Amino acid sequence: MYREAMRMLEKWKSKRTKKPLLIRGARQVGKTWLMKAFGETAYEKTVYINFDHNQRMKALFSIDFDVRRIIMGLELYVGYKIDPAKMLIIFDEIQEVPKALSALKYFNENAPEYQIVCAGSLLGVALHQGTSFPVGKVEFLNLYPLSFFEFAKACGQERFISLLEQGDFAMAATFRQVYIELLKQYYFVGGMPEAVLSFATNQDFNEVREIQERILAAYEQDFSKHAPNEIVPRIRMLWNSIPGQLAKENKKFIYGLVKEGARAKEYEYALMWLSDCGLVHKVHRVSAPNIPLKAYEDLKAFKLFLVDVGLLSCMVGLRQGVLLDGDVLFKEFKGALTEQYVLQQLKTIPEIKTYYWTNARSTSELDFLLDIKNVILPLEVKAEINLQSKSLRAFADKYQIGLSVRTSMADYKQEVWLINLPLYGIGTIHRYEKEHLPIV
Repeated sequence: MYREAMRMLEKWKSKRTKKPLLIRGARQVGKTWLMKAFGETAYEKTVYINFDHNQRMKALFSIDFDVRRIIMGLELYVGYKIDPAKMLIIFDEIQEVPKALSALKYFNENAPEYQIVCAGSLLGVALHQGTSFPVGKVEFLNLYPLSFFEFAKACGQERFISLLEQGDFAMAATFRQVYIELLKQYYFVGGMPEAVLSFATNQDFNEVREIQERILAAYEQDFSKHAPNEIVPRIRMLWNSIPGQLAKENKKFIYGLVKEGARAKEYEYALMWLSDCGLVHKVHRVSAPNIPLKAYEDLKAFKLFLVDVGLLSCMVGLRQGVLLDGDVLFKEFKGALTEQYVLQQLKTIPEIKTYYWTNARSTSELDFLLDIKNVILPLEVKAEINLQSKSLRAFADKYQIGLSVRTSMADYKQEVWLINLPLYGIGTIHRYEKEHLPIV
């Protein structure tokens, strides 16, 4: 299965001096598979250590941070000599042994020749629990569910994705229906690797749903197993409220929809826990479209999205029949699936920082406002072919934005101030920073 993150790992390997690499991401997004596949293709041998319920490793790292002693212990554990030039060391579920996380600092300082890649499903939670973290001594890679492009490639449609990656939207428009069908499938299947592999192999939507339900059940179990008992009910209520939040016309997160009379203070920890696990994405409002956007961030106002559009469609019980009903799928829940889909694609592009904008009275809203390498790009999401963009045009005129993007079911079209980018081509949006946009 093709993952764009493999290129990032290869880039990391090619560095003359490199720090240990930490892969962050929600459970079951493919971290273990990615690390093992990278080891198999880029190294002569892989040293794989899983810290989950591993008492020997806990004991090994509990004594001190003498890297030579630790390496000797690893060699005794795996049964062979570790050659740092030819072997990749993988630490999986590293959050289970906090001292192993701390040891990465000493590997970086005292034994930088060892090439180490680590991952942990609850890594963010572990870091907020007071783990001594090697700040500045590690590199990070964020892994998300498969993007639409990766999904299509997994389904054997590489040629069609190649057209989009090459920017040949004229040719792509000829095969518009192919892309729409793939997009419908992606809305239902999503990007969780197990669900994608099942669908690519068997084309069975019922099997996909069963996998998604198992994943959601596993997340619920994580709430009870790893979160403090007193906040578990709040995590569940907040988690289950997200589909309803996204179904609103105004998708700003409202605590009162979690529980009547609920206040932010009561749910802050629950929200942080879900965010640390990678299960939700917060997109904050900005008060003005100025660089850097983060300086204008309103921490009290945000939208909340799930990790995966397929899991969202499972949570709301999206029926299979909607896949056959023309473009009705893209309008479901007032476009909630479409906005979730777009945000999910934006998260996979490292160059993009994502926000949204409303005016002070919230009478005018822009779905997303992107910071692409210090270039501002307004993005309006349309769930169908309705191309009226009054709010977007007013925003662009007021703030003298050089170029805006509207993504919809319509074909690619470029005007003086606006590009209409098909929903199936949203994965190319970062290119407009180089090709069209003036520096703000």
